[in-house]
Amino acid sequence: MKRIRKAVFPAAGLGTRFLPATKASPKEMLPLVDKPLIQYVVEEAVDSGIEDIIIVTGRGKHAIEDHFDVSFELEHNLREKGKTKLLEEVQRISNLVNFSYVRQKEPLGLGHAILCAKQLVGDEPFAVLLGDDIIDSKVPALAQMIKIYKKYGTSILGIEEVPKDKTQHYGVIKPERMEDGVFRVLDLIEKPKPKEAPSNLAIIGRYILEPEIFDVLEHTTPGKLGELQLTDGLKNLLSSQQIYGYKIKGNRYDAGDKLGFLKATVEFGLRNPELGRAFRDYLKKLKFN
Repeated sequence: MKRIRKAVFPAAGLGTRFLPATKASPKEMLPLVDKPLIQYVVEEAVDSGIEDIIIVTGRGKHAIEDHFDVSFELEHNLREKGKTKLLEEVQRISNLVNFSYVRQKEPLGLGHAILCAKQLVGDEPFAVLLGDDIIDSKVPALAQMIKIYKKYGTSILGIEEVPKDKTQHYGVIKPERMEDGVFRVLDLIEKPKPKEAPSNLAIIGRYILEPEIFDVLEHTTPGKLGELQLTDGLKNLLSSQQIYGYKIKGNRYDAGDKLGFLKATVEFGLRNPELGRAFRDYLKKLKFN
């Protein structure tokens, strides 16, 4: 069984849910306390043993590349001013992992974004991580999934239970329970209405995929608005290989949603070793009508 060495980060979306903040800045670079969203997910991948990260970018996303690159001027400035701790942190960011980039010329869906990375991934299993989903857990979410992959040897989808009235916001699986937290996927439905949902187990932004997904996506018909959806490709992949869903252990924040982003900001702020106590004291003083 091949090791999971590579991870794809789709980051070419327009970030419309955060307009106008994302009109000129990538949503992936929105700060969650003191780090951009995408850095949290990159660090999760690195802590899970990923060696190569492929970021699928688009127009106006240069800030992502710059963030993970060396900044000679900044490092020189910090060194001259004796700000050693900040210097070490800046250098750590640029040395986290091997990065490569590929452009998605048009935002044509998650499936299309993954297809853009085909040549860089090659013929090996790989992970996909969405920067919108911040998962706080003792064991990195992707590391949990890699453990399940080693057992079952096929594509694994990160899933979580969602309220029945929220299924229309997710891809939802029809499950067959295999063991605690692990389900064989019998079918997938993209954003079903609550009455049509086969379960309340929703696919979230973590995947381990076999390389056969590329050929399947190339032969999958685009859906609404001409977008190629990954869920549709996975549904087609079911005809040739088994897929499993794994309930990730941890707290997930939908940071691509304004309310989810605010919740993450508050909770991560309270846990921050430098700001947490002062922030907690401030919140206690607030009066709510």
